[in-house]
Amino acid sequence: MADVRLNPGESFESLLRRFSKQVQGDRILAEVRRRKFYEKPSEERKRKEAVKKRKSAR
Repeated sequence: MADVRLNPGESFESLLRRFSKQVQGDRILAEVRRRKFYEKPSEERKRKEAVKKRKSAR
């Protein structure tokens, strides 16, 4: 969960920029996209194997 507190004298734009960076760093949006639709266990296994193959090919 991203938690950003407003510092004294900080603008809203700066706060929003920090929040966006934290959300990207925590990979929250990627997780939301991944969970948007149900993925069968066999599909998940195939996806993970494909990721491993791509990483090992580098």
